[in-house]
Amino acid sequence: IRSSSRKMVPVKLLILGAQNTGKTALCVRFITKRFIGEYDHKKEVTYRCSRAVDQETVDLEILDVACKSSVASLESSIRWADGFLLLYSITQRCSFLEVPRLKTLIDKTKHSLIVPTVMVANKADLEIGREVTTEEGQRLANDLRCGFRELSVAEAVFAVEAAVFQLIRQVLDQQRPLPDRRSYMLTVRHALTRKLTRSKTMQW
Repeated sequence: IRSSSRKMVPVKLLILGAQNTGKTALCVRFITKRFIGEYDHKKEVTYRCSRAVDQETVDLEILDVACKSSVASLESSIRWADGFLLLYSITQRCSFLEVPRLKTLIDKTKHSLIVPTVMVANKADLEIGREVTTEEGQRLANDLRCGFRELSVAEAVFAVEAAVFQLIRQVLDQQRPLPDRRSYMLTVRHALTRKLTRSKTMQW
């Protein structure tokens, strides 16, 4: 019983972005694998499910806030969350320009510059209406220290799962106790040492 309880890890994610970027569609796609294009979204909704990630079972909550949330409400949601999905649409440049403001609010509220975050460029299937290039998205993600995925929620359920799982892994890595991190780094270091034993120029 102790073993199974230890493996069930709670992870709380918050999805943020401008209106009409596909936030609710992404949540529903991840939870149910179905795509629904239109939502009348006026209230915040928390989606909950369990997923196996690597060797652990994750008790996952994803909070999808209303677009017109107050700053105080948004800050409260940010404090609640362990990790963040920042969504924009490649067909709405204004939604792309909103991402840095959201990331600044997250960093300020969390009092940290190292917050598990993945930036998601949605609507990649609408190439003819593209206003933001893939390179621009990747560059901004690098500047903001975020992971980056460009995808179509409408067309690719596996890409949606990959984006959410990437964020979950970031959260799990940050939640790992420091002794475990140290043990992991020593394991990596010993493996590299064995691999480079013939080299006479090793510097650590």
